[in-house]
Amino acid sequence: SAQTALSWIRSHAVAFGLAENASSHFLEKCDVHLHFPAGAIPKDGPSAGVTIITALVSLLTGRCARADTAMTGEVTLRGLVLPVGGIKEKILAAHRGGVKRIIMPARNEKDLIDIPKNVRDGVEFTFVRQIDEVLAAALEGGHPAVMPSGAMGATQAEAHA
Repeated sequence: SAQTALSWIRSHAVAFGLAENASSHFLEKCDVHLHFPAGAIPKDGPSAGVTIITALVSLLTGRCARADTAMTGEVTLRGLVLPVGGIKEKILAAHRGGVKRIIMPARNEKDLIDIPKNVRDGVEFTFVRQIDEVLAAALEGGHPAVMPSGAMGATQAEAHA
């Protein structure tokens, strides 16, 4: 997940203002080290792709992630958000922790049937298909860049903010 996140960000470095052109990669001049606490369970990694990208984009662009928001989902190199398992447990844990907004894969929307009504009613769900939708919903002020053609542009990102 972490390697995919770095690769995706590298491929969009110009759009985020992290590189002057496609051949000048910001990562050539800096090193990124991601540490996950020892308590993490190895099989949990694939659910963290959208979160890792969001954290890195937040760090590199100076845009804060919304404190009231949790998220889950895996991401491909093309930015597609893939469904994940354990949705019920993740939503219940987020709700217990006071989270008011959850961003999750659109293909996991069907899993809400397993969530108690009082929990569903107490949380705002944002269902996403692409990582640019995640960034628009997760970062304060919306999406931090104009995406390349075929992806979300600034006007669309502002509408999602």
